[in-house]
This record gives sequence, C-alpha cells and structure tokens, in this order.
Amino acid sequence: MAPKPESTAKLAPLGREFRGVSMAGAYTRELFWQAFKGSLAKFDPRVQIHNPVMFVVWVGTLVTFALTIQPSLFGPSNASRLYNGVVTIVLALTVWFANYAEALAEGRGKAKAESLRQTRANLVGVRVRNDGRQETVPATELRTGDIVRVDKNDVVPADGEVIEGVAYVNESAITGESAPVLKEPGTDMFSSVTAGTTVISDWLVFRVTVDPGHTFLDRMIQLVEAAKRQKTPNEIALTVLLSVLTLIFVIVVATIAPVAAYLEARINVADLVALLVALIPTTIGALLSAIGIAGIDRTMRFNVLATSGKAVEAAGDVQTLILDKTGTITTGNREAREFLPVAGRTRQELIQTAYLASYFDTTPEGRNVVTASTAQGSQPIPGLDQAHGLDFSAHTRMSGIDLPDGRIIRKGAVSAIVGAAVENFGQRAPFDLQNIADGVPRKGATPLAVSVDGVILGIVVLSDMLKPGISERMQELRKMAVRTVMVTGDNPLTARTIAAEAGVDDFVAEMKPEEKLQLVLEEQSKGRLVAMTGDGTNDAPALAQADVGLAMHSGTMPAKEAANLIDLDSDPTKLTDLVAIGRQMLITRGALTTFSIANDVAKYFAIIPAMFIIALPGLAALNVMGLATPQSAVLSALIFNALIIPLLIPLALRGVHFLAETAETLFKRNLWIYGLGGLIAPFIGIKLIDLMIAPLV
Repeated sequence: MAPKPESTAKLAPLGREFRGVSMAGAYTRELFWQAFKGSLAKFDPRVQIHNPVMFVVWVGTLVTFALTIQPSLFGPSNASRLYNGVVTIVLALTVWFANYAEALAEGRGKAKAESLRQTRANLVGVRVRNDGRQETVPATELRTGDIVRVDKNDVVPADGEVIEGVAYVNESAITGESAPVLKEPGTDMFSSVTAGTTVISDWLVFRVTVDPGHTFLDRMIQLVEAAKRQKTPNEIALTVLLSVLTLIFVIVVATIAPVAAYLEARINVADLVALLVALIPTTIGALLSAIGIAGIDRTMRFNVLATSGKAVEAAGDVQTLILDKTGTITTGNREAREFLPVAGRTRQELIQTAYLASYFDTTPEGRNVVTASTAQGSQPIPGLDQAHGLDFSAHTRMSGIDLPDGRIIRKGAVSAIVGAAVENFGQRAPFDLQNIADGVPRKGATPLAVSVDGVILGIVVLSDMLKPGISERMQELRKMAVRTVMVTGDNPLTARTIAAEAGVDDFVAEMKPEEKLQLVLEEQSKGRLVAMTGDGTNDAPALAQADVGLAMHSGTMPAKEAANLIDLDSDPTKLTDLVAIGRQMLITRGALTTFSIANDVAKYFAIIPAMFIIALPGLAALNVMGLATPQSAVLSALIFNALIIPLLIPLALRGVHFLAETAETLFKRNLWIYGLGGLIAPFIGIKLIDLMIAPLV
C-alpha cells in the first residue's frame, strides 16, 4: 500500500499557522450581509434572555423608548424627549453590536455547513444486489450493510468500509487536503471511505456502515450548526459571574432613587438606566459568545473538526501531551545515515552491495537505502534486468537480489543475516560484527547487516527521521508548562535517543497499543488534563478517556467516534497546535474580561458626578475628565460603551496575540496590556466624544 504523501515542510512554531489565516479571505461581503440580517433576528427576547448582561441592556432600551414617548411615565422628569431618544438609540446600538459580533462569528460556521450541504445534495450510488445486478439509487435509500460500487470520477454516496478494489480517492471536499489517498481493503487506516469524496482512479466496492443522516458528512453539518450555541465550562462559569455582577448592580442602581429623593436631587430614569449599563460588564458580555464560537471556527479553518467547544477549551488547559513516536515525532520513514564496514572490508564495497541488496526492496527503508547509497557513488551494474529480486517480508526479515553471475546478496536484520550465513553458506559472522551492531541502538538507530554469498560486509545504520521543527515545538510546549510524553514500541535505548533529540520530557518504550489507556489513566490520577492522538480501533478506549482525544480522519470509525476532535488532514502533529489554539481562546476571553472590568471604572467618573453634581457640588472633584454638562457626560459614556464593542470584534474573532508562555506569565502580561489599556482608553475616548457632542446637547 502506498503511504499517504508526507509533507516535508518545516513545522512552524506553535500558534503561527492559524494566526496566519487571512481575515479578508475568511469574511466576505456576503458573510457580512448575512451577519447583519442575523443580528436583527437576535433582538428576539427569546434569544436575548440567553445573555443576561445584554438582556438587561435590551430591557433598558425598552424603558428609555417608553420615556421617549412619555418622559413623565415614571414621575416628574427634566429630561426631554430628544435626550431620552438619543439614549434609546445608543442602547439599541449597544445591543445590535453585540448581536452582530455573535452573528458574524456564527456566519463562518453557517457558510461551512452550507458548502457541506451542497456536497451532500443529489448524491446517488450504484447498489450491488444479492443476485449481482446493479441499480442506481439516491444516497438517502442506502442502508447499513448495502454493497455499493464506485468507479473513477464517482462521488462516494455513503460512509463505508472497502471490501474490494484499490483506488485513489480525493478527500479535499471533506478534509481540504489536495493529495489523493489510496484506499484498499484490509487496512485499519485506509479502508474507510467517506460520503462526499471522489474516486479519481480505478474502482472500489464498499459496504455501507451507517444509515443516511448519520454519515460523517451529516455529523460535520450538525456539529458546525450546533457550534453557535455550545458553551464551554469556563464560558458558563464566566456567564454566571457576569450574571451575579449584573444582579448586584441592578440592586445598587435601584437604591439610588430613594437616596436621591432623600438628598432632594431629581434623578432621571434614563440616567439610572445609563448608569446601570455603564456599571455592568457590557463589553465582555457582548463579546463572550463570539470568542467561544471563533475558537471553534479557528480549529475548523485549521481543518480540525471539534465535536464540542469543550474540547477546544480543554486543549488550552492540557498539562500532559501523549505523542506517538512514529508519524508525530518522526516522519515514519527511516533513513540510511551510516555505512559501517567490518574489519577487512571497505566502506565503498559495503555501500555498493547495500545498493544492490535494496534494488528490489519496495519498502520505504529500502528506497531510502538506495537513495543514500546512490548519493555515496553507487550505481547499477549490467544484468540487473535479468536478476531475481527478493522483496522484504516479515517472515524472512531480509531483502536481496540473486545476480546472473551467481552472487547472492542479502540485507536485513542482523540475526536473520547471520543465521542465513551459517545455515546456507557455512560462514561465520565477523568477530567485530556484534560490537558494531550493539553500538547502533545506543544511537537510537536500527542495524541492518549486508552479505554476499554469506560473507557479511558490514552494517547499514537506519535512523528515524525527526520531523523538522519538532524540537522547537517541544521547547515551546515546555514554556507553556505542558509535559510531553512520547510512546513507542521501540526498545528503551532507541526510545531514549529519539526522546532526547526531539526534546520530549518523558518516554515510554516497548508500549503495546492497549497500554495507552493505562498511561492516560495514570496521568489523570495525578490531577493532570491529558491529550493524545490515535487512529486505530485499539486507540479508541484511550481516546475516549483522554480529556482531549484527536482522531485521524483516515483512521477507523471507532477511533473517530471515541475522540472529541477529528483531524481532517490526518496529521498527528496538529495536537501540539491545538494546545495553542485552545490556550489562545482562553487568554482572549481573560484579556477582554480584564479590559471590560477596567473599562467600567472610568465610566463611574463620568456618570456618577453628572447625576449628583447639583445636589452634591463636592462631587465636581470627581469630574477629572472635565466633561461639559451632565447630559453630555452621560451620553459620552454611553456612546463610548457602545462603540468599543465593534472596535473589539476583530480582536475577539482573531484572538489575542499568542506567545508560548506559562499561564502566570500570560496573566501578568495581559493585566498590564488590557488592564491598564482598559483603564486609560475610556478617559481618552469619553473626553473626545464629549468635545464633539457638548455643543449639540
């Protein structure tokens, strides 16, 4: 089976790829228009009630609207209809900006769902009946167990397992990956086909594994559409906190009216509403939902399907990352790094013989030996077209070639080559062979012996190829206080060397697949949140147990069902990037919460003196911004409160700039940037607005 093409591009540092996604390309004119229409629909009170902070603003808008019609509705008032009307408009804009932020974040998911729905529409399949006859039926009529045939250029109509044929399938409609994937029966990773993908060569016969409405494509549509209302545990906790703060400020503002009456100060109800809106954390309340949706959207643009927002958030809190060596730490192919001849033999002789021994070896290692020996000067010899080749097999543990001149050349495991030399040729192993072979595993490599007619010439050293940039990723994860554990079936010597080169914190060698679950449980028993990746059926228990389980789209259905994240590109290294995406979502929420709370402090200095300055002239000392009139002060604070929301929408959707640092370091940095910034910005913004509107009030 041909392996899926492996990217040779250097892995970028954590968090760099998803920050590089173009906002202009992601948000189109049509998307903005749909978000506008969606934001108007969100004025429905049944929608607003889900956001307690903005619901209070929505109710306040209705109150001030009533006061615009009848200023004396709640008693004598010195506020004009015009003033109450302006307050109403500003409050309505505040609610609309919050609606628009959420609708814009949801819009990306709706666009993705629509494209997937178009992929699913009008699918038909050729069903093979029990009598061998074929019939074309709509995909909606296919049921579990049906046998379906797809030929070149056909679209796969349902999810299934290949039972006959070999063909390349273009999965870009689902995964976004342009490289075709070879599908054939009898393999864990590449025997499954997905509805909506296209056969681009040959033909396949597969057995349908799921009924209509439950295919992977249907699940993607459902998950994308459901993302708009999913709330993560941290988001729920923050919503509760904001609700409690809002309730407290409602009580505080309600007590101001009797206090004002005692002080014989006339307070307008519109001003009380304005004070309440200024006191409650409207900025984070308006953007909270958008931040969570945008986090899920970033994973989707990164070609990872999140089955819940909780999975993305949990990735940001991960403390232990379990990584397979093969395919994650290493490329999965071993490279011939050294040629070590035994005493009495030359290096060039060994290189040329290794080339011939690998000439018919179709394994990736065999191809790498040919490439490496060619680079060292080896070349074909006459008569190879008449030679008999021996491809590598697990039974013989060797490959080789029988040349027309009678020479028998073999390459393979040291024990297999030595055994064949003794048994078939009566040759003894060179005295220094064992010492050379024993030294190779200490380098984290695998030794292969090469022989001619039973005479062993030396050792070819095969080394695992680390993925470029993987050590830098491990360093950044360490800065983020994430512990990395490499698991492998290799011997401890090889595992230790690879772990040291990659820079992981720990490793487990000679691990059986079923032992992954036990490792996850051990880490969780220490109070750590665990993430891991897998693709096989035997990985399903561990994926289900892990706090963050990333399954490969090319993997088995049980693995995908057990995981809470599915990588549509089947690239296990994305697990490290998901940590960065999740952490960015968490720090964005924390940064904007800090900014919102700090933001409110400045508003107190604008509205409270404006409300009581006549009854308590001493409060003029709090008018540090020198605002012109009480009316201009209230309106300036409200207008700033409304405008800051759309100004922060791009930041909420894109995410706060992410650096690979510990949570404590990030907290301190954001406290200075967004805490201090949130404190200073309103003083400047409210003053500038006051200068513009004072002549009009």
